[in-house]
Amino acid sequence: MEISPTAETVSPEPANGHPQTPPRAWNTGLVIGALGVVFGDIGTSPLYAIRECFAGVRSVSVSTANVFGVISLVFWTIVVVVCIKYVVFLLRADNKGEGGIFALLSLVRADTRCHLSPVYPFLVLAAIFGASLLYGDGVITPAISVLSAMEGLEVATKALSPLVVPLTCVVLLTLFLVQKSGSYGMGRVFGPVMFVWFVTIAALGAKEIVRNPHIFMAVNPLYVIDFFSANKFHGMIVLGSVVLCITGCEDLYLDLGHFGRRAIRISWFSFVFPALLLNYFGQGALLLEHPEAAFNPFYGLVPRMLIYPMVALSTVATVIASQALISGIFSLTQQAVQLGYCPRMRIVHTSPETRGQIYIPVVNYALMVACIGVVLAFKRSSGLAGAYGIAVTATMTITSITYFFVITRVWKWSLWRAVPLVGTFLAFDLAYFSTNLLKFFQGGWFPLAVAVMVMLAMTAWRDGRYQLGNKLMKSRFPIDLFLEDLKFHSLQRVKGAAVFLTVSAEGTPPALLHHVKHNHVLHEKVVLFTIVTADTPSVPTSERLTIEDLGQGFYRLICRYGYMEKPDVPKMMTLASRMGLKTEPATTTFYMGRETLLTSGDSRMMRWRKGLFVFMARNAQSPMAYFGIPPNRVVELGAQIEL
Repeated sequence: MEISPTAETVSPEPANGHPQTPPRAWNTGLVIGALGVVFGDIGTSPLYAIRECFAGVRSVSVSTANVFGVISLVFWTIVVVVCIKYVVFLLRADNKGEGGIFALLSLVRADTRCHLSPVYPFLVLAAIFGASLLYGDGVITPAISVLSAMEGLEVATKALSPLVVPLTCVVLLTLFLVQKSGSYGMGRVFGPVMFVWFVTIAALGAKEIVRNPHIFMAVNPLYVIDFFSANKFHGMIVLGSVVLCITGCEDLYLDLGHFGRRAIRISWFSFVFPALLLNYFGQGALLLEHPEAAFNPFYGLVPRMLIYPMVALSTVATVIASQALISGIFSLTQQAVQLGYCPRMRIVHTSPETRGQIYIPVVNYALMVACIGVVLAFKRSSGLAGAYGIAVTATMTITSITYFFVITRVWKWSLWRAVPLVGTFLAFDLAYFSTNLLKFFQGGWFPLAVAVMVMLAMTAWRDGRYQLGNKLMKSRFPIDLFLEDLKFHSLQRVKGAAVFLTVSAEGTPPALLHHVKHNHVLHEKVVLFTIVTADTPSVPTSERLTIEDLGQGFYRLICRYGYMEKPDVPKMMTLASRMGLKTEPATTTFYMGRETLLTSGDSRMMRWRKGLFVFMARNAQSPMAYFGIPPNRVVELGAQIEL
């Protein structure tokens, strides 16, 4: 099977500056479900965010002024970044209902005028890097969340401290091992469990606020100014800990396709946002009266007799939060495969009813090893907090920049509308990113290292496919000349159909040329089958297939798939039969090209990048399995190609 050099672009057709995707109907089930999947990560941030501000590596002292300053920072960070940026504005930037950094990139790619901009290549690289950062986030989030929950045992008794790391590893190991069964069954209880979680943390915070209601004065942004005036540069450093209260923003946007913007907005504004504020303000009220509780203010809100049940509930909540992020990484990987940034991988659909429920074994076990490894290496959630902020803030910054291109180039917003809005977003993003860079040597290097490795692999795969596509196109023989020449040769035609899978809808597939050259025979029907990946999540069935009769028993069949869909060649042949291209499965043979890639060619790629591309190509999933073709009906024809 040749490796596709490009992906077809399908325009989202914006009008009047707004995306055209109709809002999905919402119901109570979607709203409750969003509590478990969309808000699991940000919903468990109270476990460690305030603690890192007052008991972390670079914390501030617990004073009345500092408590008011930090709580005010948390409040305005959530309001501006989560409420305004993500929930109000970014949720509108969907690509046929799907969200995430690749959805934004697809919107830009769909407008050919954007390609003419000199900054377009850098924007693409930035978007790939932003997606790569989510993999670093996917390693750290399960580790820090579960570890923070388990550290609640130390509040009950220091005798249990040696068990924190082993129990965390056991929970993470179990979490990743059950992924193969799918989250479909567990998903139905995620929402109700997180409902209990949010009610509980809201009640705990409200209990403490009743004792110190003047903590609500922290909504005054002047306390932020006083905080920075008093702490100066050290106050800026604390921003690196404050940002922990908004972890999960990108996951919120990435999960847009599962629930729709209305359900997410209703869940956030009516339930999650108030619950988080009550808990954060409650932790602030606690510290005003009991500064000694700074070592773990979240569990300081919990009555001592309820510590163990709260540790259990926290562990379940963090597992759900981790599950949501892992599912998001699976979806992101599937998008990368379909968009041409990642080799074919085995993708298992775990739900017969829900298309988005998938499981990717290679990604799952890589995340498992990495998560357990960082727990054993850092041992404390405070150590992991240093590694957490950089990936989150860098991705937020890249998202804002890409969003600017969408609203100005695709939606045609004027600069006077776009610059103040995105400028406000970038002011927060860059402030948090710059302060988190100070934690580079305290663990911040780790997610960046993961992102760089993923980005190098993605760009090597993309560029290698492009160079290979050029090599194949140069050697491609025009199909009209091939058919004209065929009239002068009396090749024997045998019963049945031959399907030649090819990346290009033009020319003659090399596998067909090799077949004729060596076998001197053709089937009654010859189908040139091309799969095109659109820059949309899915393609309607009515637009799936295009059939062209080339004459002499030859047909060109073009099949379109979205980047959230998995191609199924036999199913498409059945659909083609219903559309007039009659074939019998028992007498249909599939022909694929099997290229042996060499790095000794003259293509414009560094030798080590060629080697990386060749390595990934050799270890990619078999095209027969990826495209759902029975192995006993496939004939492979080999060739050597120098890159």
